[in-house]
Amino acid sequence: MTLNIPNLLTLARILLLPVILALFYLPFSWARPLCCAVFLLAGITDWLDGYLARKWDVESDFGAFLDPVADKLMVATVLILLVEDASHWWLTVPAVVIIGREITISALREWMASLGSRAKVAVSYLGKLKTTLQITALALLLFKYPLFTLPVYEIGIVALYIAAAITIWSMVDYLMAALAAAKEVALKAR
Repeated sequence: MTLNIPNLLTLARILLLPVILALFYLPFSWARPLCCAVFLLAGITDWLDGYLARKWDVESDFGAFLDPVADKLMVATVLILLVEDASHWWLTVPAVVIIGREITISALREWMASLGSRAKVAVSYLGKLKTTLQITALALLLFKYPLFTLPVYEIGIVALYIAAAITIWSMVDYLMAALAAAKEVALKAR
């Protein structure tokens, strides 16, 4: 396990989850906007850890493992909080799509690794776009209250559906790449 600054930032993202959880349930009007700010800080570490790892050439297997785990924990935790809070199908549906996709792609990457083709399902631009849209949508939903006259929560719902659509698109993209890789492996085995 390599403890460098990018990996520490990734660990910090995981350690911020109990803070987000506590802030979410505080009974104060300032709690949800502060929860949103902490979530955005965690989201910024997602970009920063990868940027620094590449810039300083300190990419590690541990970091490559931990970064997507931290992302998935962060997104799933906030989705569960929001679904529990709203208790409506219109929030549950995109949450199930997003969490289901994350589980599917994690399993797909494991399978591809067992075939020696994990690189075929490495993180793509579409995957990074998906994560950015998810974090943006979830931040808006966490903020909850109108900002000036801007209906932040409602914009967050629309953004979450857009993120869910990109999530499905990226999953199909990964599944097609995995299918091609699996066919390639099967042909070589003949």
